Amino acid sequence: MQMKRLFIYLAVVAMFATTACEDFLTIKPVNVKSEQELLNEEGIDRIITGMYSTLYSSSWNSSLAGWTYGDVVGGDANKGSESNDQPDWGALETFKFTGTNSYISGPWSNQYNGVFRANLVLDMLEKMKDELSVKSGQEKDYYTEAEAQAKFVRALWYFELIKYYGAAVPWVGLEDYQASINPQVSNKENGEYVYIWDNVVNDFQFAYENLPETWPAESIGRPNKWAALAYKAKVMMFQSSPYNGTSGGTDRWSEVKTTLETIMADGVTSDGQKYDLHPSYQELFIAGLSDNTAENVFEVQQTVVGTSTNGNTVWGAGQLNGLSRLNGGWGFLQPSQDLAQSFMVDADGLPYLGGHYRDFSSVSQRVGSSTTISTDLSVAMDPRVDINIGRFGVPFLDWDVPTKFDGYIRDVSNGGIYFGKKHQPQQADKGSLSVSTSSTSSAKNVHLIRYADILLWYAEALIETGTPADARQYVNQVRERAARSFVGAAEMVGGTFSPTTSAYVMDDLFAGTTGTDAAGNYRLGPWPASQFDTEEEAFEALRAEERAEFAMEGRRWFNLTRWGIAADVLNSYVDYEKNFLSKYNDAVYNERYTCMPIPFNQIVTMDGLLFQSENWR
Repeated sequence: MQMKRLFIYLAVVAMFATTACEDFLTIKPVNVKSEQELLNEEGIDRIITGMYSTLYSSSWNSSLAGWTYGDVVGGDANKGSESNDQPDWGALETFKFTGTNSYISGPWSNQYNGVFRANLVLDMLEKMKDELSVKSGQEKDYYTEAEAQAKFVRALWYFELIKYYGAAVPWVGLEDYQASINPQVSNKENGEYVYIWDNVVNDFQFAYENLPETWPAESIGRPNKWAALAYKAKVMMFQSSPYNGTSGGTDRWSEVKTTLETIMADGVTSDGQKYDLHPSYQELFIAGLSDNTAENVFEVQQTVVGTSTNGNTVWGAGQLNGLSRLNGGWGFLQPSQDLAQSFMVDADGLPYLGGHYRDFSSVSQRVGSSTTISTDLSVAMDPRVDINIGRFGVPFLDWDVPTKFDGYIRDVSNGGIYFGKKHQPQQADKGSLSVSTSSTSSAKNVHLIRYADILLWYAEALIETGTPADARQYVNQVRERAARSFVGAAEMVGGTFSPTTSAYVMDDLFAGTTGTDAAGNYRLGPWPASQFDTEEEAFEALRAEERAEFAMEGRRWFNLTRWGIAADVLNSYVDYEKNFLSKYNDAVYNERYTCMPIPFNQIVTMDGLLFQSENWR
């Protein structure tokens, strides 16, 4: 019982912590509660809050934002900083996967901690099952609603484990937890791998059936039933895709399709808004404008606490150091040359498919050996380029218009000539939506599932079920929203940053309008029907849209692996990227890298019960 009491303390104290986890583990425990004292509704509420605290990890290698892996391993970003900074992360950047890498072992520990916290709630609930009653004045059964929240969080973390390590990972259920505080559960049975797909789907289904449709304002960050159903659809998509944890094909696309149709027809946010795309793509990434919009299916709520640059926010100092100029940041997570160039569009406002954007000269180039970067702003680009990434010559939010990489890029020979922007706070946020002592923090929420996901998933389901022509309208919905907002021209005059006029325009071929005074030439148009004549062509358009819409949101590598195209795409990527950064000269992505290897130290600790996943044996 001593170990159990310790973990209960950690679950409760996490609710009150206002410093990084490394700090609160070293302070003297206060208000420590025994298990018996917590066996009431108030105590359960505290344990549930502690469970939700696992969503807020600010560690680089375990954040739900996923950018360490989704963007860098997926070729949308370089690690950045200097080559000898965070070498284990650098190894992943060039596809050198080993079971002893700390960036491979880190997520495993954090994800199973999330599972532990959820099982703790379920255990406490079971001990009180006969005592918990309907809360005064409420019709909803408190026990079942709390159970649904715990199963949602448990399933979320198991899904993260599947994304990272494949589906043959140990399922630690409530009975296993109750049998031992540190249960050792094998991922094989009778010599065969045990895949956990159905367990995860069942947890999300239970959450869908028993979570409320809406929450009161003070609980808006909790998942509702529609968030659970959306996650269920996402799990089934991964299970149905060529990458499915190496467990053999399971075609659930028809079920995915009908599930998404239900969400699109009836789904609402936790505060009751009918799901819809937010009118402005740009506003989705501005604190104060981006949170809890009609596009929010599930997002991690963020806050800024006092003067702490980490606090209980994913977007803390550990994440938001893409810019050295922001109070001494380290300069990690720099968008890749390939990603920047992929936003080029043709006369119809369409991207160049098949990597043909690489046939053109780089839109941005270093001027000789100077620190100046010249960007040809006359080249037509998807307007999302300057919302997703930082380009020289384009206003950087409300800070300035950078032209030299001094203060923006730590080592241009290691990270390239682009810099982080999408997740950075505005200068105006300082003191309210970013702490007053530093700008390396932000109160903007982390979007885990947006309604744009739902639309593009549905398009994918239509393609997979044999009706590619029907997918076009949903892909175009996402593109049309992207055409409604763009970065305007601005300049620095005597230390003052302000909008200005320019000769550049936003050519919206959806609406047939031209926006003036743009930061560069932008153009966006609808996919023609001919692009969706065949499944292959439709997939090309869909995958290009996924990349443009979710760039720098930690999605890319996980999508490439589940589509079964990671080796082809990433080897083509490094062949291009090494023209700009020599570190990619010997990078080779092996087709067996559909997931990361199970950490070696976990296999040793389990002493014959835990087996390396199929692709890494």
